[in-house]
Amino acid sequence: MKKVKFFSDFKAFISKGNILDMAVGVIIGGAFGKIVSSLVADIIMPIIGRLCNTKSLANLSYPEAIVDEAGVVTFPEGAIKYGNFIMLIIDFLIVAFCMFLVIRTFMKMRAKAEARKAAEEAAAAAEAPAAPAEPTVEEKTLATLNDIKALLEKNSK
Repeated sequence: MKKVKFFSDFKAFISKGNILDMAVGVIIGGAFGKIVSSLVADIIMPIIGRLCNTKSLANLSYPEAIVDEAGVVTFPEGAIKYGNFIMLIIDFLIVAFCMFLVIRTFMKMRAKAEARKAAEEAAAAAEAPAAPAEPTVEEKTLATLNDIKALLEKNSK
């Protein structure tokens, strides 16, 4: 029974149309991730590597990596390769910061649009004439009594 509910929920999720928006977001996010990874690996890390007096930050390890004359990097057995980890942390922070900026911008635009819509609705409500007030129970009763009085006077003549 639970499987049936799961598949019906999944069908409802797919048929909403948001799945297409999500797919576009994933594709753009993947491409953006590649750009950020290239920025980190090809531009930022060489700069940090020079500051750390190493050719590549990815080669940082404990104990230190061994670079032979041909430029081949070998790591001692059981080495802790923290350089690549640092690269991935920087990569993550850049992606997270960019996503924060995009979401923040979107939320500001959304808030402005909602404020503009609320202002338009308030202006439209101010321009619309007020509906006549509904008569109270006492007023309805008095009107009914006056109608009865008028009918009685008419019939008595």
